[in-house]
Amino acid sequence: MGTVSSSLEQEAKSIFSDLGYTVSGEGSEFRATRKWRVVEVTPMPEPCEPPTAGEMRCFVTWADTVSTIEQRLQGADPDYEWAILGVTGEGDYQVAHPV
Repeated sequence: MGTVSSSLEQEAKSIFSDLGYTVSGEGSEFRATRKWRVVEVTPMPEPCEPPTAGEMRCFVTWADTVSTIEQRLQGADPDYEWAILGVTGEGDYQVAHPV
C-alpha cells in the first residue's frame, strides 16, 4: 500500500472515536471496537489492492477517490463486509457500501 497521509489517518481515528468506537493499534491500519463489533480500518489515500481477509473492514479515503476504490472492491469481491468513508478537506464524510 502507498504512504498514508497522517491527516487522513487522524481523520479516520477521529471519525471512529466520535462514533463511540475505541480505537487501537499502531501504524496506518487500526481496529475500531464498539460493543461486539470490531472493524479493521484502513486509511487509503489512493486506490490499491484491498486486503484479502477480514470480517468487517472500512476503508477511509478522500472523497474524490471513493468511486475508484469502490470499483476495485467490487471487482475483487472480497469475502468480508466493507464500507468506504469518503472524507472531505473540511473533515466531513460520506459512507459508501456495496449495494
